[in-house]
Amino acid sequence: MDKMGESLKKIVLAGIGAVAITADKSKDLLEELVKKGELTVEQGKVLNEELKHKASEKVKEKMTVKVTPESPEDMIDLVSKMTPEQIAQMKEKIAEMEKEAETSGSTETPDAEEIQDTEDA
Repeated sequence: MDKMGESLKKIVLAGIGAVAITADKSKDLLEELVKKGELTVEQGKVLNEELKHKASEKVKEKMTVKVTPESPEDMIDLVSKMTPEQIAQMKEKIAEMEKEAETSGSTETPDAEEIQDTEDA
């Protein structure tokens, strides 16, 4: 679990570094174009903001990592790191799944042995 956490941390830091470098490079490029008179200052500012926004969106996409918990402890660890908004979304999804299970007639729940077997694995 520590290795996964370290890997995730490195990915996040790499993404943040990429955004910082992209922002710096785009700013330099825009300043150069403004000096050459190819862009007005206002166009440069707007373009720079767009580039920053797009770069930060890409980093957010890369930071969204799908993790499959291998044990109940992993699931608890993941939930403890969630924001209140994410927890609310998860509760909504669980409620939807419960309604679907009720309407489909699937009321099977694992018995104590099945739960224990899962925890032991």
